[in-house]
Amino acid sequence: MYPILFYGVPEGCSFGSIVALEWSGLPYQLCRIDMPDVVSSEAYRRINPVAETPSLRTADGRQVHQSIAILQHIGAQSPGSGLVPPQGTPGFDHFNEVLAFLNTDFFESFSPLWYAMEHCLEGSEQRTLTTMGRHKVRKVHADLERMLGARPWLAGGQRTAADAYFMGIARWNDFHQVLDRRDFPALHDLHERLKAEPAVHFAHAVEHGEAARSGGAFLGHVALHDVLEGTTAPS
Repeated sequence: MYPILFYGVPEGCSFGSIVALEWSGLPYQLCRIDMPDVVSSEAYRRINPVAETPSLRTADGRQVHQSIAILQHIGAQSPGSGLVPPQGTPGFDHFNEVLAFLNTDFFESFSPLWYAMEHCLEGSEQRTLTTMGRHKVRKVHADLERMLGARPWLAGGQRTAADAYFMGIARWNDFHQVLDRRDFPALHDLHERLKAEPAVHFAHAVEHGEAARSGGAFLGHVALHDVLEGTTAPS
């Protein structure tokens, strides 16, 4: 039995977990969950009762929800990958600080923009949410630029699961066109280096249903129905 990541499309934050799995070298499968229809279905609630992605079914059959928990699990299962620094070290503390900021402030800054778009708001309500969202997105980019400083990667001298998660959220700016990332030189440089990573190319292709070449140990897709019925032969 292999881990199965349930990832949401389109533009889900699950993107970072796919990148992390590619970097980990662990064998894994993927299950595609369309949003909002499938993710809110009673079938998917059997996987995740709160109807969110990503979710991870572990190799021993447990279910892990929430990106932070999933990324920590992947790191723990692949200690040689460096995705998560050793527990109890200063690097581990800093990694968790960065990942928590990404999962709260950075993620949430885009929420007003997504809400306004998904609910087809117009007039003053739309303008208020858009103005709020644009302000929040610029602020968190400035904060993250200061946090990154002269480090090559978000948590220090090597890439970690925090960088994978960052890429999944940072691309939302390309969708909403809030800012020019070049106004934040350190973040822009990080983004461009991550953009060139084969694992990022793979995750993008997977999301868009394109031919995807794994550099990790990807074993194929499985259907939600087959997971629920206990038959998970990859396609």
